Amino acid sequence: MTYPDPIYHGDQGEKSALHRPAGHAPELVYPNGNEVHYIATGASTGGLFGLYRWVMGPTPSGPGPHFHKTITESFYVLRGTIRIFNGDEWLETEPGDWVHVPAGGIHGFRNESGEPAEMLLHFSPGAPREGYFEGLVESADMTDEERAAFYLRHDNYWL
Repeated sequence: MTYPDPIYHGDQGEKSALHRPAGHAPELVYPNGNEVHYIATGASTGGLFGLYRWVMGPTPSGPGPHFHKTITESFYVLRGTIRIFNGDEWLETEPGDWVHVPAGGIHGFRNESGEPAEMLLHFSPGAPREGYFEGLVESADMTDEERAAFYLRHDNYWL
């Protein structure tokens, strides 16, 4: 494995670091109280990756088995117990556990512990997942055809 081709071509470097303070409010709060914090979007990373903090309350929630054709997804558990489907079985993950799912890999996640849970979601490359997260609430009111188009537009293939 070698380093990729340069994406920065200057000789002096530049002042371009991004910072998100720890106390930043979530960008999205679902009706069930779950929160999504947009730590780094594909737009803010030049399409390289997206990083989101997913905060779940004690009420069971999370998507069932699905896959993506254009992006990889990784999960890093920060707090609580989160069930993550690895394509074969539901793993009981805990703080410090990491699960990586390549493009095409079947996965899902659920908090069924009855306690709050929290994790980081990392997508590569940095697809515009914000539109997907924000559209999930409205998807309940979509027709079957609209919902299918929504999922296709956001690279979600349900099993």
